[in-house]
Amino acid sequence: MLPPEVFVVTEQVQGQLTPVSFELLGAAKKLAEEMGGASISCVLLGADIRDLGEDLASHGADKVYLAEDQRLALYQNEYYALFLTKFFKKQQPEVVLWGATAISGELAATVAARLETGLSAHCSDLHLNEEGLLVQVVPAFGGKVLGDILCPSRRPQMATVKTGIFSSLSKGEGAGEIIYEDTSILDGCSPLLKTLKVTKEKDRDTSLKEAAVVVGGGWGVGSGENWTLLERLSSLLGGAVGCTRPALDEGWTNGEHTMIGTSGITIKPKVYIGIGISGAIHHLVGIKDAEMIISINKDAKAPILSFSDYGVVADFKKVLPGLIEKIEELS
Repeated sequence: MLPPEVFVVTEQVQGQLTPVSFELLGAAKKLAEEMGGASISCVLLGADIRDLGEDLASHGADKVYLAEDQRLALYQNEYYALFLTKFFKKQQPEVVLWGATAISGELAATVAARLETGLSAHCSDLHLNEEGLLVQVVPAFGGKVLGDILCPSRRPQMATVKTGIFSSLSKGEGAGEIIYEDTSILDGCSPLLKTLKVTKEKDRDTSLKEAAVVVGGGWGVGSGENWTLLERLSSLLGGAVGCTRPALDEGWTNGEHTMIGTSGITIKPKVYIGIGISGAIHHLVGIKDAEMIISINKDAKAPILSFSDYGVVADFKKVLPGLIEKIEELS
């Protein structure tokens, strides 16, 4: 019987590792410790990726399996799924973790179907139960409840994990072994799709994810005119503005990349200021790692107030103008 092993499918885009790849190593380390010292292995597909493999090895991976081939330089589901299906049949891992990205989400589903095993998507937490099974915690019903999903009879147990959930391991936490894998299985593959052109789009999530201060607004803001108060406050604090689904649906903000929560992004600012937000679980999941949470809500029973470090029970339209004026005086 092979020793327990946690696998991470890392992802590179145009020769750069995605941030969630390092966060998955943090998740794998947590599970490996719960397993009593299982090894952590990565698999990475691409071309000319030796340096990326060494980077993963220095961030805590015990083994890094590289599939280096010019046909893998750009993501192509048919090539990637063919290789990984064969690879996991050979390795027989207990657990495989993927990032909940556009690429890995599609690829994980394809590989799971071919391996005839389960897959939980967009997990917000992972741990082992008393029987040693992987508990995959997934927000359900719009994030109003958290469901525990198990895969008791099929292997590997697989899950995609949202970015920002687990902390990345620091560089220098390991010096793992680099192993090159045979890619000759690709020789018999004739993909139906062909890449004609690659256009790189700016990552619009970056400012919100990296901002030290985030001002978030919800349905309670009431109008686009009121939304300008949030933007003004954020600008004075050198921060970014995020939102909940209702605010986005009303068109008060400029795109889904501004939405925080299970259907959006997860943030870790030093200060999060929530305005007109009730505090549904699907939003709280996205702000749980903020160092300080301040909420303004006129409903004293709003759930977000009990989740906050500081809460103000008041109409924000009476609070923000004075706050903005005071900050301008001190600036």
